[in-house]
Amino acid sequence: MPLDAQLVLCTCPDESSAKQLAKLLLEARLAACVNVIPGVQSFYHWQGELAQASEWQLVIKSRASLFEPLRQCLRAAHPYEVPEILALSISQMDADYLAWLHAETRAEAADAR
Repeated sequence: MPLDAQLVLCTCPDESSAKQLAKLLLEARLAACVNVIPGVQSFYHWQGELAQASEWQLVIKSRASLFEPLRQCLRAAHPYEVPEILALSISQMDADYLAWLHAETRAEAADAR
């Protein structure tokens, strides 16, 4: 059975938006779990200049088949003009954790629309 699982990373400007997005994804069953990690220091190029920001990191556990509705949900609710939405493939996972992830998310991407 191929793994229908992935991690999605997304940074947020503050605790409030991070928690709001986490709850939104969970309530929509687009994620089984979201870790909200404070104190991330980001350095990046933005609008032709070097920038720095203190951010909150979301580590989203979801199905790979749900990426598009998850991405659309994040884009619609995220305060950033261009939010970080990075999906990381998972090549191996504990079978019990995978079963739990599947039980806690929508069965098919079509169900998420």
